[in-house]
Amino acid sequence: MNTKELDKKYILPTYARADIEFVSGSNATLEDLNGKKYIDFTSGIGVCSVGHANARVNDALCSQLSKITHTSNLYNIAPQAQAAQKIVELSGYDMQCFFGNSGAEANEGAIKIVRKHGERDGEIKRYKIITLQHSFHGRTITTVKATGQESMHNYFGPFPDGFVYAENIGAIEALLDDHTAAVMIELIQGEGGVEPQDKEEVQALEKLLKSKSIPLIVDEVQTGGYRTGEFTASQVYGIVPEVITLAKGIGGGVPVGVVITSLKEVLGAGDHGSTFGGNYLSSTAVCSVLEILEEFKQSGELATISTYFNQELEKFYAAHKGYFTSKVGIGMMCGLRVKDADTLSSIIQNARESGVMVLKAGRNTLRFLPPLTITKEEIDEGFKALNSAISRV
Repeated sequence: MNTKELDKKYILPTYARADIEFVSGSNATLEDLNGKKYIDFTSGIGVCSVGHANARVNDALCSQLSKITHTSNLYNIAPQAQAAQKIVELSGYDMQCFFGNSGAEANEGAIKIVRKHGERDGEIKRYKIITLQHSFHGRTITTVKATGQESMHNYFGPFPDGFVYAENIGAIEALLDDHTAAVMIELIQGEGGVEPQDKEEVQALEKLLKSKSIPLIVDEVQTGGYRTGEFTASQVYGIVPEVITLAKGIGGGVPVGVVITSLKEVLGAGDHGSTFGGNYLSSTAVCSVLEILEEFKQSGELATISTYFNQELEKFYAAHKGYFTSKVGIGMMCGLRVKDADTLSSIIQNARESGVMVLKAGRNTLRFLPPLTITKEEIDEGFKALNSAISRV
C-alpha cells in the first residue's frame, strides 16, 4: 500500500489532508513524491522558521544524536539549561523556563502556574481565566476550553470550569473580579484570523492588571521566535507579561513548548513535569535555531526580508482587490481577508496546484507564515505562482 492508503487504513481521520506527500525540502522550497516543487509560505504552520533541512540545525542534531538523546528530567541537561538561558536573554525579561513538547502543553503549564499562584494568598481562591473571543490556545481539554471559539467546545465536555471570554481587549475590565487568576491573550490571533490587538489597548490592559496584581499570560506560540520582528511580540507591544508561552518556530521542526515566567516561586518539585520536555534532542534544536535567528536579526537580514515579503504581498493585494478586503498582520505573520469562504478555499486549492503553499485562518483569512530565512528569489517564485492561482478562481 502507498502512504495515502496506509493513512486511510491506520490513521484516525482528524485531518482534512491535501493529496500531497512531500519527500524533501530546502529552505522555503518543498518537493513532493512526483518531483514537483512548491514554495512554502506556511513553514509547517509557523514551525520551520529557519527553513526546511537547515544544514546548521541538522548538524547540531546529528552531533547530539551520536552522543545522547534522552535521559529524563531527573538529571541535569546541558542543552536545556543553555536553551533556557538563550530564551530568557533574548526576551529581555527576568524569568525562568519550563519545557514541554507543544504549544498546548506550554499553555497548560501557564494555566497551572497562575492557578496555583491564585491560591497562595488570602482565603478567596483565584481560578478564573479571561481569554478573548476568536482566540486559540490548543486542543487539550483545558486549552480547548480556554479557546474562545464556541464551535471548538462541541462533543468533548464536561470541561474544566473557570474560563470566561471577553469580546475584545476593552471588555476585559468589566469581567475582572476577586476570582480572576489571570488574563490570557494572543497579541496577534493566529487561528482566529491573523488579528493584531491594538497596542495602546494592550498597554492599558497591562497597566490595569499590574495595579490589581493579576498576572497577564501572553500566548506567543505562533508569534514568538522573531515572527513579528522581535524575539517576542510582547517586546513589539512594549509590555512585560508575567507569563509567556512559546513553541512552533523556536524548535525549527523538532517538537518543543516552553513556558517562561517571572512567577518563579510558584511551582515546586512535583507540581508539574514532562517526560520528554526539553530533552537533549529538542533543546539542542532550540539552541541552534535561536542562534541562527539571533544572527539573522542582528545582521539586518530579518528586517530586509520581512520588508520585501510585505511589499510583494501588498502588490499582490493591490492587484487583486476584487477578492480581498484588507491586509493584516505584523512582520512575517500576515493575512489577507478574503470576501467569502468559497473564494478562500478556491485560492488555497489553486495555489497548491500552482506550486505555492498558503494557509486558511478564521474570519475568511488567507494566512502567510513563511520561513523567516526565505530568500527574495523564493518570494518572487511564490507570488508568481499565487498570481497564476488567483487568475483561475
